[in-house]
Amino acid sequence: MTVDDPSPDLSPDDDPAPDEENPLALRIEQLILGSERRYTPFQAARSAGVSMELASRFWRAMGFADIGQAKALTEADVLALRRLAGLVEAGLLSEAMAVQVARSTGQTTARLAEWQIDSFLEGLTEPPEPGMTRTEVTYPLVELLLPELEEFLVYVWRRQLAAATGRVVQAGDDEEMVDRRLAVGFADLVGFTRLTRRLEEEELGELVEAFETTAADLVAAHGGRLIKTLGDEVLFAADDAGIAGEIGLRLIETMTHDETMPELRVGMAFGTVTTRMGDVFGTTVNLASRLTSIAPKDAVLVDGAFAEELMRTGEAPESEAEAAKAEKEGKGGHPYRFALQPMWQRPVRGLGVVEPWLLTRRG
Repeated sequence: MTVDDPSPDLSPDDDPAPDEENPLALRIEQLILGSERRYTPFQAARSAGVSMELASRFWRAMGFADIGQAKALTEADVLALRRLAGLVEAGLLSEAMAVQVARSTGQTTARLAEWQIDSFLEGLTEPPEPGMTRTEVTYPLVELLLPELEEFLVYVWRRQLAAATGRVVQAGDDEEMVDRRLAVGFADLVGFTRLTRRLEEEELGELVEAFETTAADLVAAHGGRLIKTLGDEVLFAADDAGIAGEIGLRLIETMTHDETMPELRVGMAFGTVTTRMGDVFGTTVNLASRLTSIAPKDAVLVDGAFAEELMRTGEAPESEAEAAKAEKEGKGGHPYRFALQPMWQRPVRGLGVVEPWLLTRRG
């Protein structure tokens, strides 16, 4: 790739002196990045053999602000550009796909970095002795933690990549890789808006963190995937309805036994789902969201397709008569995990009339 002529405001000769910055902040930046500032954006793009236009697209996709032509980039920035451009030149990724890789990585790691600083490093960098400043503690702490956190991040990423690749390989055809039949669920805290007016900010933050942590642990433990958290709501998915049903009921049961938690409601649907950049989209997702909004407190509502899937796989009976017969033949046991009760039909905005089913645990 060749470097385009820069626009007037991106002149390679325009190298303004950097603003006065905290010397410790610069030292920590250099420690984390592994090299010192050497390049303006134009110089970095030229060294990587990438056009300034494409370099800007990559940087913005990664979530980095425009910096004009300040000398703020390092060898690591050049190497990252060279690698992305190399994948495009080798035909392994299209340019659009390379930008998507940059965007998904940037968005994910930005949230991770913010979380680690807010919830982890801030607490650890409280001065251990009177008279010490936080800045005197931060550098040696980062120096010790950096290699350990980096190795752990790569380990978790590899495990997640292996799991995601396995799901793709097991897909029946190419279309199923993108448009798949999944069970999708939302879990929503009831009365969260009222809580925001009543609780102090710190209390509210602790409640949200406890909810998200509990939900994430339950979803993972039972074989689901946490798609995202939205403060008072979590979105999860599972490959089959039985797994999702267990997760939904476990969430209700766990939160009910926690007196500090508000009531919870869960809505789930089963059907074709489009997956993009770790998120899920489509009518099935919209239906699960609508079911959540109309679910009774501390209850799980599912759509007809979800109920049919549980019946098809033998997780729930088609009728109470069938359940009674199966239990009699099984000498009083409960051969079904779940019970389904049809609820009132009602119109749902944008989705027409739906008939929700109340999902409970059998026996």
